[in-house]
Parts: sequence; C-alpha cells; structure tokens
Amino acid sequence: MGAAGRDFHNFNVFFRNNPDFRVVAFTATQIPYISNRTYPASLAGRLYPKGIPIRPEDELRDLMVSEKVTDVYFSYSDVSNQYVMDKASVAQSKGASYHLLGPADTMIRSKKPVVAVVATRTGAGKSTISRRVAHLLLERGLKPVVIRHPMPYGDLSIAVQRFATHGDLDRFHATIEEREEYEGHIDKGLVVYAGVDYQAILDEAEKEGDVILWDGGNNDFSFYAPDLNIVVADPVRVGDESSYYPGETNVRMADVIVVNKVNIVAKKAVDQLIQNCRALNPGAKIVKTKSEAVLDKPELVRKKRILAVEDGPSVTHGGLSIGAGAVAAKAVGATLVDPRSKAVGSIRSAFQRFPKLGKVLPALGYSEGQLKELEQSINAVECDAVVLGTPSDLTRMIEIRKPVARVIYEAVEVGKPSLSEFLDLKKLKGR
Repeated sequence: MGAAGRDFHNFNVFFRNNPDFRVVAFTATQIPYISNRTYPASLAGRLYPKGIPIRPEDELRDLMVSEKVTDVYFSYSDVSNQYVMDKASVAQSKGASYHLLGPADTMIRSKKPVVAVVATRTGAGKSTISRRVAHLLLERGLKPVVIRHPMPYGDLSIAVQRFATHGDLDRFHATIEEREEYEGHIDKGLVVYAGVDYQAILDEAEKEGDVILWDGGNNDFSFYAPDLNIVVADPVRVGDESSYYPGETNVRMADVIVVNKVNIVAKKAVDQLIQNCRALNPGAKIVKTKSEAVLDKPELVRKKRILAVEDGPSVTHGGLSIGAGAVAAKAVGATLVDPRSKAVGSIRSAFQRFPKLGKVLPALGYSEGQLKELEQSINAVECDAVVLGTPSDLTRMIEIRKPVARVIYEAVEVGKPSLSEFLDLKKLKGR
C-alpha cells in the first residue's frame, strides 16, 4: 500500500528478486493520477517480466480476495496512528497479516557521510531546514549533493533523475510539488537527485559530492542510514509528533530535533512541543529556529485584497489551514479573498476532500489538465494581487493575469545550540 514513493523503495530493497514473496499489486492513494499504471518490468526484476499493476487503494478489499492475498505491507506516510490501524483492520478482516517495514530492512548505507532532514508532519519546514543545512555545509568547504524523497508521478521507467538547472525540471516534466522542493536547491547551485531506484541514485550522487543531504518527504524516515538525523518538529500542530506515522518514529530516532516556526506561535506551544519530544527522546539535542517569510514585492500586497496560493501538500494532507503566503500577506495588512466559489475541477474537489482548508488555494498541478484548472481558478478570483506561498515560481508553468508577489522564507536559528555545531562530518562518520 503506497503513494508512489516509500512503496516503490520498499519493493526495490526488500521484495525485488526475493523468491519468498510474490507481489500481486501496489495500491495508490494521497496523490492524484498515480494509480492505474504499471510498475515497469525494467525495475521490477526477473520475477516480474510483465511488471506489477498499480491499483487505487479503494480496490484493496477486492484485490485481497481475487489475488488470495496473505500479507499487506503499509508503505506511505503522514497519516494518523489511528489511520494506520484502520488499514490494519481492513487487511486482517480479509485474513491477511499486516506489516510495517522498518529502517533496518529499508535503509541503504552510503560510502559518504549522510545528513538526513525529516519531520514530524508535512509542512513542518523541512525545505527551509534542508537549505540551511546545505548552506552550512558549503560554508565548511564541503559539496553537498541533495537526494530528495521520491515523487515519481510521471514515467516510472526513469530510475534516476538529475536536476541541476530549470531546464532539467522541464525535461523531466516536473510537477508543481517537485518544483517546490527542487527549485530552492537548484537556485543555490546545488544538484538534486530523485527518481525511483534509490540505490542507483546513490551510486550516481556519491560520484559528485562530499556529503549526501537526504531531503525528506512528508514525515517519512530516511531511505539512507544517516550519520546525522535531523527531525523538524512543528509547534503549530503540537501533539502530532506522537500521533502521526511515521513522524513519531523520526522523533524517537532523532539526533537533533529542530523546533521550527518559534516566531509565529505562542511560547507555551513551543515549550509543550519540546517537553513532548524530550519525553519520546531524552537524548536528542534541541535547536530552535524562526521561519522568516519575506515578500519580494510587499507594495503589491500591503492593505490589498489578495489571493494566497499555498504549498499543496502542506494545506491538503498536511492538514494546515493556511501557509506562508497567507501569513506573510496578513502581516502587511492584506485581506484574504476566499477562492472557493471560483475554483474549478479538481481544485474545487480539494476543498471538499480537505475541509480544513482556509481562505487559500492549494497549488495542485500533477497533470497538464490540473495545471489548466489551477490557472483558471486563480484568474477567476477577484483580487488586487496573487501571493505565491509555494516555493515554486508558478509563473514558469501557468499564466497568472494579476500582479504576483512571492514569499521567500528561510530558517534562522534562535539561541544555542545551532545547527552548525552538529555538522562535523569526520566525527559523525567515525561514531
């Protein structure tokens, strides 16, 4: 059971060429347009010359009966502990055993030092912390190569993708979600790898960097055994660090816990989050960071009626009602315009599927058709300007017929310790 990421990795490292199992199907959820495909024979290995079907998760019960399934492996992230056990009940009600593969079975070891940045929830601020870590490594004269958690929403036969320019994003037909994660690193001159086969990806990345920087997705744990495991925790959602899977796993495995966004929540929330994390992992070091959001064109936004377009995963399955765009706009006296009545197609459906969404528009663009729906929805809203809270520059992909301001946000450490104190890679690799 997966969502086009952890499921494929688990198959590659645990099931591929394993004669003790016969994998009858992947199921897919969370992300649109990723089911009704085939995991290609070129990646599936010698036991699956025709590849493996990928079916919608709502067909799970029928698949279990028709294929006489004996074992179900849950392989995706950023869901509540209750949700995980609900799926266990479905599997067991049909007679199957239910499994969660752990780090020992799925983490690949690298010849280079590995720094992993993961989180307790989607939207905690991994991207800003990853960029901060990359900056600190560069300051030390090291060359980090970023490997990003998979988002294989297109051609699954492309096992290894290398992104060094915006042209590479176009060449691989990167979705908005992919661009949100890659552009910030590319703009800093870093190389980003992603794809489907993470052993093959690591083999390439090790050739051109001093250190591997694992940039995690959702709240999944790293695909590589980390020498330093940095976990970003979100004080906006106190309690989720111990009630969402596998975010709690990350907290318990953390070397460093970064409590982010301390500048936008009450001190009481920060203190409670730290207390909760220390109860789960007393040995982890705690670093506090501010998430500073800055408008590149504040004059377009100040005291105006604006549409905030936010990072899609954060405000959909991440559960946030608003994102950086709305926060930055309201800080300069702007008024949010509710886009619900103007949203069309799958964008309108997102408001029904994720009722916690506030007066913001999620930046969803997993297909050409959905990009057109996003464009139409944005341009239909009556407002003075559009604020892009997504890290991706949407104007490269769609036409926005209104003034556009972008939010640039970075992480800044507050007090001691700081992240730089934990990046002595010689000590890390020798421990």
